[in-house]
Amino acid sequence: MLSFFILLPGTPFWLMPQPAGIFMAHALSFSSTILGCGLIRGTKILQGKRGAFVSRSSPGLRSIKAVQQNEGPRRLVDIIRLVPEISRNYFRSPSRRALFGGISLLGGFYVAQTISLSFGALGVNDVIAAVVCLLLTEYVTRFYYSRPKVTFPLALLNNFKMGFTYGLFIDAFKLAS
Repeated sequence: MLSFFILLPGTPFWLMPQPAGIFMAHALSFSSTILGCGLIRGTKILQGKRGAFVSRSSPGLRSIKAVQQNEGPRRLVDIIRLVPEISRNYFRSPSRRALFGGISLLGGFYVAQTISLSFGALGVNDVIAAVVCLLLTEYVTRFYYSRPKVTFPLALLNNFKMGFTYGLFIDAFKLAS
């Protein structure tokens, strides 16, 4: 791996590019000098087998107790039950709704192009693929317009259908030329 370093005049020795072990030695010696000499009050350095650790003691807190809080979900079922509320809050923004609407429109276009390319290139089962595409499009249209209130997931499904239909039309125009 090739790496470049820019050294400015007056660069401290512990910031100069050196192998990782030497850099760590400088960093540990620097931190132990500052903390061990008592320059930062209430800190101690504990030397262990795996390296140096900094221990800070605060005068107000003498003991720490682990307390189990009953706030928030604990089980997987509780987390799954929160997903609709979280997604509802996420999609309140009109910009996010427009973004995901565009993504679903382009996703439908992509799926239409993929289906048209794969079945059209093989020349096998293209009639069956066209019937399945037509039935799915008609089912989504009927499902969308039979609902009294349009929800956001339903609007995304309709956007996907519009992109799918547009992609099939564009592919038909490409084949006709």
